[in-house]
Amino acid sequence: MDYPSLLYANSKGEIFDYPGLKMAGRSAHSYFLPDPKELIPLPEGSELFIIPESAPIAWDPFQEDFVVFDTEIEGQRALSVAAFMAPAYTQTALAAYKRESKRPLPLFAYTAVGWWKGTFWVPAFRSDADKRQDVVGFDLEKVRKKTLSRLKRYKRNRLIQHLGKCSLTYGCPAAKNFFLGRFEAPLPSSPVCNARCLGCLSLQPEDGPPATQERITFSPSAKEIKETALIHLRAVKNGIVSFGQGCEGEPLMQKGLLCSAVSQIRKEWAGGTINLNTNASRPDAIVELATCGLDSIRISMNSVLPEYYTGYYRPKGYGYKDVLESWKMAKEAGLHVSLNLFIMPGFTDSLHHFERLCSLIEKYGLDLIQLRNHNIDPDWYLDKIGFLGDESSMGIKKMVKGLKKRFPALKFGYFNPPVRRD
Repeated sequence: MDYPSLLYANSKGEIFDYPGLKMAGRSAHSYFLPDPKELIPLPEGSELFIIPESAPIAWDPFQEDFVVFDTEIEGQRALSVAAFMAPAYTQTALAAYKRESKRPLPLFAYTAVGWWKGTFWVPAFRSDADKRQDVVGFDLEKVRKKTLSRLKRYKRNRLIQHLGKCSLTYGCPAAKNFFLGRFEAPLPSSPVCNARCLGCLSLQPEDGPPATQERITFSPSAKEIKETALIHLRAVKNGIVSFGQGCEGEPLMQKGLLCSAVSQIRKEWAGGTINLNTNASRPDAIVELATCGLDSIRISMNSVLPEYYTGYYRPKGYGYKDVLESWKMAKEAGLHVSLNLFIMPGFTDSLHHFERLCSLIEKYGLDLIQLRNHNIDPDWYLDKIGFLGDESSMGIKKMVKGLKKRFPALKFGYFNPPVRRD
């Protein structure tokens, strides 16, 4: 069978393929050969990563078994290679490797990748046709000029100055889109959080994985938030502004500030969508924000099973039941409700998870599921939350297909959609 071959790297960072062995994928703790029908060319804007202190695992067609490729090539140990895919693509198999180190890997999603017919291939699918974060849509020099121009014009707006760092230093696509005047703009507002997520992007303990970006160190004023939001909403047809970003804590911790800002925005502008990305820990706050003019919320969950949810979020002052209550009350308040579902093949698509998710959708209703690859070390994550494995995993694409069949009106994607139309 024609199939992608194993990729490996040396300590110099050079990547090679080994035609005698085939690319393997991983589903939680199990290895498998991804279905060729689920393989796509590596999307533009994706990156390849070398996994430190690791040995690749591949399928050996002669032994008809999975093997550890621990051969030394020119005196150097072969290291595993994984893909970090561009936005709007969802993985269906993790990279297969063996790693003895207990130090957690950096916060990226590790997708299987192989070499076939002169290109890199990954087990994945495009989950959102929206091109708002496609790399081809960003002219870096244009981004730089527009960012610097707006930073110069709004020197006293601390929020805009913060977004300038997100755009120029961290390369945040959402921040870039704000300065380009299109799509969805971020409104980070909270330096504090009531959860201690294992995969927090902006704050980690010394023994955790390195944070990928700095957390905002201040709470902007309602005036600064309003000014930033109105710049975007007035200029962008069907524009979106969103609280709750990777560079902040939990926005619901700033309920009063957000309510004031949303009210002020709505007093001056009726168009566009005001969205909240949240852990949904405070049902009362969500109801108040809906009354003030909030349009939609996106609830982030790694699992719909309480034991795994708690093991990941490690909430402070709230619990799993509060999240479900927020979901219920948001729908009753007329908000567009999305579930930001962190995708981990072999875990998210377990039959137990699927049935529980279906029961919650039937009970509360849901408008959209955003399929987000979980940026976290799979071994460290599954060990920390106590997931030992589940042989009944469905496969990510089959899970999505099953949800579509059960709930024909339910949408799937990657980004927050516009709710209000200008």
